[in-house]
Amino acid sequence: MWGRPPCDAGRMANFLEQLVVEFYEYQGYFVRQNVMVGKRAKGGYEGELDVVAFHPVKKHLVHIEPSMDAHNWEKREERFTKKFAAGRRYIPELFTGLDIPKDVEQIALFGFGGRGGRSTIGGGNVELVSEFMKRVAAALPQASIARAAVPEGFPLLRTMQFTLQHVVER
Repeated sequence: MWGRPPCDAGRMANFLEQLVVEFYEYQGYFVRQNVMVGKRAKGGYEGELDVVAFHPVKKHLVHIEPSMDAHNWEKREERFTKKFAAGRRYIPELFTGLDIPKDVEQIALFGFGGRGGRSTIGGGNVELVSEFMKRVAAALPQASIARAAVPEGFPLLRTMQFTLQHVVER
């Protein structure tokens, strides 16, 4: 049940979410995406976790909630408090049989706006897309694509690598 199953919620991921999934898989994480959690007795679910990733060697567990919203910080705080609480409650059952850590790193990844003076929200860390993209770029091979191409199974990362090599000077 690990790897990249179809989106658990039955919908396609947005660009930012898909880039997050590719980035963590490329780095050796087992990734779950769009996972519905907290099944209710009368139907429905308590919520959805966008991306949860576990690295079995590093014993690193991370829950990422990419967001392209333009909400105010009060509304964001309410939303991410709920999402991260659900993550802490339900993530252990997503990797049954694996020795996962008790602590989960939680990241709210924002595509729009600045930090608003914040480093945390809803119990997780705030990361801006500009910061995330720098992390991704640094993790991609520096050698020529002819010698060290990102595998075809990671089309967004491969596009980034191509762009970095042919358009942007590092």
